[in-house]
Amino acid sequence: MQTASCSSSCVVVQASRASCKQNTSGVTSSRAQSKASVAVPAFSGLARVSARHTVSRSAAPRSKTSFQTVCEASATPVNDNTWEDEVLKSSVPVLVDFWAPWCGPCRMIAPLIDELAGEYEGKMKAVKLNTDESPGVATEYGIRSIPTCMVFKGGEKIDTIIGAVPKSTLVSTIEKYLD
Repeated sequence: MQTASCSSSCVVVQASRASCKQNTSGVTSSRAQSKASVAVPAFSGLARVSARHTVSRSAAPRSKTSFQTVCEASATPVNDNTWEDEVLKSSVPVLVDFWAPWCGPCRMIAPLIDELAGEYEGKMKAVKLNTDESPGVATEYGIRSIPTCMVFKGGEKIDTIIGAVPKSTLVSTIEKYLD
């Protein structure tokens, strides 16, 4: 098992198989090769390990490996109840990420939002709103596709970014509204 650090300073755990299945002709199938390793990003500082590599307790002693939190700043989760206090009444601009757990592109930009939360700490606030758990706010702002990021300043929506966009797009949008 190997660990490495990704660009957003989160832990990445990589597990690989000892061998791939061979087909009857003795050639390793491309499907087996594509599943030879799995990279699982950590979320909120907790590392997840692939279930494919389980070992019974009697076969090997338990590892005494401990995991530490690597991501220091992350976007604050908000819901229908905390929306007004966290976003509309904020004294700094707020980047809101409208997302859902089943959305692949949402999971792709999640580390970027967390990274931006750390980079702009004190100048801007980054929050995440799960549209499945808080449909009221999503409906109020006309969210029809996710991920959607909105910038709020002084309680008003001032910009919208739809889709999984590169970090540079998010940064240029944020920079326009910082004092």
